[in-house]
Amino acid sequence: MAPMARRTPPAPPEDDFEEHIVDIDVGDEMRGSFLEYAYSVIYSRALPDARDGLKPVQRRILYTMDRMGLRPDRGHVKSARVVGEVMGRLHPHGDGAIYDALVRMVQSWAMRVPTVDGHGNFGSLDNGPAAMRYTECRMAPAAVAMTASIDEDTVDFRPNYDSRELEPAVLPAAIPHLVVNGATGIAVGMATNMAPHNLVEVVQALRHLIKKPDAGLDDLMRFIPGPDLPTGGKIVGLDGVRDAYETGRGSFRMRATARIENVTPRRKGIIVTELPYGVGVEKVVGRIKDLVQAKKLQGISDLKDLTDMTKGLHLVIEVKNGFHPEAILEQLYKLTPMEDSFGINAVALVDGQPRTLGLRELLQVFLDHRYDVVRRRSAFRRGKAADRLHLVDGLLIAILDIDEVIQLIRSSDNAGQARERLMSVFDLSEPQADYILEMPLRRLTKFSRIELEKEQEELRRTIEELDAILADDALLRRVVSDELAEVAKTYGTPRRTVLLESAGQSVAAATPLEVADDPCLVLMSSTGLLARTAGHEAPGTGDSRAKHDVVTAVVPTTARGQVGVLTSAGRLVKLDVLDLPTLPPTAHDPHLRGGAPLSEFLALESGERVLTLVRLADDGVPGLALGTAQGVVKRVNPEVLNRDSWEVIRLADGDEVVGAVDLHTGTEELCFITSDAQLLHFGADLVRPQGRSGGGVAGVRLAAGQRVVFFGAFTPDDDAVVVTVSGASSALPGTEAGSVKVTPFAEYPAKGRATGGVRCHRFLKGEDVLVTAWAGPGPARAAASSGAPIDLPPAEGRRDGSGVPGSQPIAGIASPASRLVPTPDLAG
Repeated sequence: MAPMARRTPPAPPEDDFEEHIVDIDVGDEMRGSFLEYAYSVIYSRALPDARDGLKPVQRRILYTMDRMGLRPDRGHVKSARVVGEVMGRLHPHGDGAIYDALVRMVQSWAMRVPTVDGHGNFGSLDNGPAAMRYTECRMAPAAVAMTASIDEDTVDFRPNYDSRELEPAVLPAAIPHLVVNGATGIAVGMATNMAPHNLVEVVQALRHLIKKPDAGLDDLMRFIPGPDLPTGGKIVGLDGVRDAYETGRGSFRMRATARIENVTPRRKGIIVTELPYGVGVEKVVGRIKDLVQAKKLQGISDLKDLTDMTKGLHLVIEVKNGFHPEAILEQLYKLTPMEDSFGINAVALVDGQPRTLGLRELLQVFLDHRYDVVRRRSAFRRGKAADRLHLVDGLLIAILDIDEVIQLIRSSDNAGQARERLMSVFDLSEPQADYILEMPLRRLTKFSRIELEKEQEELRRTIEELDAILADDALLRRVVSDELAEVAKTYGTPRRTVLLESAGQSVAAATPLEVADDPCLVLMSSTGLLARTAGHEAPGTGDSRAKHDVVTAVVPTTARGQVGVLTSAGRLVKLDVLDLPTLPPTAHDPHLRGGAPLSEFLALESGERVLTLVRLADDGVPGLALGTAQGVVKRVNPEVLNRDSWEVIRLADGDEVVGAVDLHTGTEELCFITSDAQLLHFGADLVRPQGRSGGGVAGVRLAAGQRVVFFGAFTPDDDAVVVTVSGASSALPGTEAGSVKVTPFAEYPAKGRATGGVRCHRFLKGEDVLVTAWAGPGPARAAASSGAPIDLPPAEGRRDGSGVPGSQPIAGIASPASRLVPTPDLAG
């Protein structure tokens, strides 16, 4: 078969192209298109209406299920059927978005009062639901209260997306859905995140607000002390909750519910039965495993997830013998999602405009909506009752003269004539006449007349009651209050979440377990490992040649205390002692076995390095002394700010901190050693303390092109020594061992502040710089970058003598750890 010829349509005239070209400004088009998109997201997708607390997709789901007759007493239908109806009739978006919203309305761990009753796999906090073709749904009992009286002109209707049908602009909503179930959504330029609350407590607050419209926030918080999360757990600290109730924005911490009990005859364990809102058990299990593998969390021997449909959440964390379960539980709260935060941002639509609402405003908007619903419902019912009474009155007239009515109808030529004659003879209205003409003969019995008279009396009484409601605002408020009380009675459940004023004080006077605040030491090694001891005995105390990398800083504190980490950028970072791993009982193992790297506890900027650990301010502590590469010295007044980190010195451009030391008495010797082998020491009392914003004072005078390589402070004694290591400035740092010299500190005389000091090392051929230097109580210890110990020569060198060749490059020098621990009087 020959191929078919391809016809090319004739090109339209050039004039036709010119007629369809429209010149537009790209900026105007982008602004207009973006605004339309933003409006659509804000008003039609992401934000709930403050009246019924529903987003458009949730409202359409409930309304469609109500129209489909999927009541709680009916059978379930496939979720796909509901999604299809919603998408085809009302919702202009895809089936995925509709099904996701429907799934959330089913999940009891997401909503405090679910509005959809699901049958099948609707997922969990860790796993998604089955496809919509595999699940079934129907309205939950609470959904009936949301749509009740929607056919009684209680709400306005508007056209759907194609203007072929009508949909409610808002549901009657007898339940304060927004406050009870919360909401979350991200719009363009704004977002909402609201916590669930207890229905009974919210209704009590609403009824109080009805009774006392000028009630303040404190009055309302007597009924609603805080959120009531679907997953239970604990809320720690209520200051953020009050901020959120007052301003619409705030945050609070959620904590898992756990208890300590014997899991085996010889071991205790932590049993977790409730997790923070939105946290799944698999997320917690994964985090705990990561921490144990990274050695940031010790004392856990086994982890079992025994969660099932019968017992609910049941996570068993087995604790090793010798470890305090209470302390491990505190670490779990600190390091895992077993404690999480929830940020409230109460943004909702009010009169079509997004607003940030406090608790009182949220309750008032709902009450105003209910007043309007009950008023419109009463007017509708009053009209229906009046119409029915009008017909009953006409029917009673006809029954009284039924024989004449029948004769009049039989003698009429047609229905129209019969209607006119009935209206004329019996003084009836047209609706009454039509109703009589359509009346079945069985209504002509004597019993029917009694029923009509009884109905007439009931209708008159109903109209009188409805008129009273419409005429009296106080009565209208009472009706709303009574209906809310019935809602709370029908759908309310007990509180699940425990509210704690702080980590240690419960609103209900329940005191959680506390970790013993025992004394301990926090240690830092030359290889950047952090650890804490179980007491005030430093590692290596019993053996002066303990084979581990040198401990460069020791700070006495307590298990629940904090220490400061000082960096070369002059930044002091707070660190919780409880986060640090505890050293095993034998502390002579290589590399401080059991310690954890600094990088696991704090983030450093590019080029920033950790120098030492310091105590945080206490009464009577002289403070901190630090020296910089450009020869500046500063004594910092004791100060601890209420934040995680802060600057302790104002550094000049290109300068950095090279050393810092805690001053225990304020009479220590401050010591500088420069790159050109000059040593200067003077009393700390020659430096006036400054606030943290101060830039310090001149400490040592530097020759051109030189810098400080060491700064320290200590109380000199007979064992104090100076260690200097010389080398070539052209060598790559850390590659050459250099020449090492150890000299008694007493060889160096003191000089005044801001002078040049005295020579402390004579360079050999090929050497022109000190690569490493240190001064402090002896005997000095040295370690390589790997942590391996390095033997130092004896302290016999002359103050201006040269060194002896080293065995390998030295990365760290320090006194024995036991010499770094302050005496009990100084340690506090």
